[in-house]
Amino acid sequence: MSTRQPDSSNFLTIAEVAAAIRLSKMTVYRLVQSHEIEAVRFGRQYRVSETAVDQYIERSALSDTPG
Repeated sequence: MSTRQPDSSNFLTIAEVAAAIRLSKMTVYRLVQSHEIEAVRFGRQYRVSETAVDQYIERSALSDTPG
């Protein structure tokens, strides 16, 4: 079991993440399953830290820049 502390104390549900970044819930689930967004599983539910969402957005923005 990991003892690592999350960077943010604010956790979001999959639905909240989907609404915040304007994606479907299924797309967010796929991002979590592919480890593109770090999430914590509590029983049958996932929670995503706000920091993980911010990091995903930053990585996505950097990968979309023309080079």
